[in-house]
Amino acid sequence: MKIALGIEYHGGPFCGWQTQPAGCGVQDALERALSEIASENVSTICAGRTDAGVHALAQVVHFETTAVRPDTAWTRGVNSLLPVGAAVTWMRPVPEEFSARYSALERCYRYVLLNHPVRPALNQGRTGWFHAPLDLARMQEAAKFLIGEHDFSAFRSSDCQAKSPVRELRRLTIRVSGEFVVFDLAANAFLHHMVRNIVGCLVYAGKGSYAPPRVGEVLASRNRALAAPTFDPAGLYLAHVSYDAKWRLPLPARRAWFEEDRRDIL
Repeated sequence: MKIALGIEYHGGPFCGWQTQPAGCGVQDALERALSEIASENVSTICAGRTDAGVHALAQVVHFETTAVRPDTAWTRGVNSLLPVGAAVTWMRPVPEEFSARYSALERCYRYVLLNHPVRPALNQGRTGWFHAPLDLARMQEAAKFLIGEHDFSAFRSSDCQAKSPVRELRRLTIRVSGEFVVFDLAANAFLHHMVRNIVGCLVYAGKGSYAPPRVGEVLASRNRALAAPTFDPAGLYLAHVSYDAKWRLPLPARRAWFEEDRRDIL
């Protein structure tokens, strides 16, 4: 039987999604819990791997098992075995041809940036931070140069294992909510560090270090050395993964998180 799960997690206590020799990945914690419930070894595949310190509001995974358990065993039962920073939010049996990774149509990320002279305390580990004032209009103008299908090599980590640097960035919106700047990005897929590198360049545009067209020049250069430094992972959230309705996944209400009149940040 193949089962899909939704899972949310705070990235701070983990060394990223992917399993690690030290057993500190979200995947490690989830597979240990699933294996105990199933009484057999369980391996998972996720929609998108997140780095150390990056959070997820709606990660999607699938796994296969011969175990027959009540539905609640895969939610409340698994949650009783997970660290407090992670929780399964839903489960659904799915057809054999479903893949959390390859069936995904779109990944959506949100970056939350505190724009305030003083660093955060209560929000430490949950938001990025930049101390100098940022010009929203300049950032929005710069963002226009990134929309569409491009070679995003200039925004790609040297450790990226993707076979191609070409991605289609379908939406990139930036808005201000109180003292926070909220960046929403949607693409068919993302490269390693792509979102954090884009945010870094947009912040450079917002603070006046770049003229907005400079972001387009960086993109065209395909040269990572010309882009801004990689931004702090703390403000980054995997917010939503889109699938065809035929899979009947109980995706959360956060699917509407691109709506302009939405007042909440997370």
